[in-house]
Amino acid sequence: MVHLEELNKYNVWDVIELTVKKEQESFIAGNEWSLVHAYVGNKTEGAVYPFGIIDDDKAVGFLMIAYDYGEVCNDPDAPEISDNNYFLWRLMIDGEEQGKGYGRKAVELALEFVKTFPHGKADYCWLCYDKNNEVARKLYLSMGFQEIGEQDDDINAVIKL
Repeated sequence: MVHLEELNKYNVWDVIELTVKKEQESFIAGNEWSLVHAYVGNKTEGAVYPFGIIDDDKAVGFLMIAYDYGEVCNDPDAPEISDNNYFLWRLMIDGEEQGKGYGRKAVELALEFVKTFPHGKADYCWLCYDKNNEVARKLYLSMGFQEIGEQDDDINAVIKL
């Protein structure tokens, strides 16, 4: 059964070892770097939730959610939608596990988690993806996200909660 699992001292290494396919490496930061962001974000004013995507007891991916991203990252260029909303900051499925429906299930589980409003009420969940990542684009649009603009090489998309 696929589920999200909070990272801990027992499963974090399995998640760190996951990698995307070579041709996807430019689309997302490595899991180690994402965990650094989570640690620093949680030590400042933000709320960052890193999860392993687990099928039975096997790590197949990594997902990270933040609340009020601009504040968490002290990012003056964060889009306006980031204020007091949830951000699906990272989603990766191991290259060997892609094409099995894990990405779609992980997004569904992430939205279920966000709708519990663990850090406060919000109207939206947003995300961004590389404008050249057509697989991500198709997935998010098929799940109801709507593109709201472009920033640098990324497309921002949002879904109403």
